[in-house]
Amino acid sequence: MGSNSTTALAAALNGLLADYFALYLKTKNFHWHVSGPHFREYHLLFDEQATELVDTTDLIAERVRKLGQRTLTSIGDIAAKQSVKDNDKDAVPAQGMLKELLADNKALVASLKAAKELAGEAGDNATDGLIDDWTDQAEQRVWFLTQTIG
Repeated sequence: MGSNSTTALAAALNGLLADYFALYLKTKNFHWHVSGPHFREYHLLFDEQATELVDTTDLIAERVRKLGQRTLTSIGDIAAKQSVKDNDKDAVPAQGMLKELLADNKALVASLKAAKELAGEAGDNATDGLIDDWTDQAEQRVWFLTQTIG
């Protein structure tokens, strides 16, 4: 499990893990701070999506460990590896939240597809199959956000 392709796959998975944590926190932030005429709908949507994101983090981390590699160890480690941009603004309009989460989830789908290619190169069928499930979940989040924006 120490081949270059496995090491590259583990690095990609750690990048995904960092993005899942960053996107989880951003989604929860928006869940906590959303307001406006669609408050309840958006509040519930963001909570459902945040739960799905955080539930996937353990699966990703355990996959990295099964590959014989180390995984993320701290908030600083997440910050160093995440590609999802934080949003520290005091106020974000609800439509802005939806659009930002849509863009982040679309980028996550692209990262998942890139990791799937690495899993194929490594001959790792287990990771390949898991990534299919994670991609389907991310594409569903994209769909829900797209339909909500209108």
